[in-house]
Amino acid sequence: GNIFTQQPSYFSDLDETLPTVLQVFNNILHKCGLQCEGASAEPQKLEEKVSVTAGNMPLQELKDIVLYLCDTCTTLWAFLDVFPLACQTFQKHEFCYRLASFYELAVPELESAIKKRHYEDNSVFADLWRRISHSRKKMMEVFHILINQVCLQPILE
Repeated sequence: GNIFTQQPSYFSDLDETLPTVLQVFNNILHKCGLQCEGASAEPQKLEEKVSVTAGNMPLQELKDIVLYLCDTCTTLWAFLDVFPLACQTFQKHEFCYRLASFYELAVPELESAIKKRHYEDNSVFADLWRRISHSRKKMMEVFHILINQVCLQPILE
């Protein structure tokens, strides 16, 4: 069996951890100068007008963000892939909605920033493009697992 069946209290741990996972998406949006929608969108302070965008941030920062996103998406996918029962807990936090609005705001912005930038070394572009594409694919797969578990499975059972 898996650790959740032997230790049901892990579900409440997961429940408490999810806001932190969602905060990762908000942090990325914030770093790219994008406004997040959804439950934990905090009003921006007036003096805090964000002028940094994915397009004009330093290359190292763009690399860090893309790497962070790639790791996060891969980990989320791997977790839900081996443990689809966690989907109900994810959905309690409107995860599908939050993931979809994050995807819509961040992915085109990051892709455009990666494409438009001038690179000394083309392998850096290739690596960033591979990682953003991988992130996009994993976000879609996470979404599919969630929809399948939360919406389709209950109909089929």
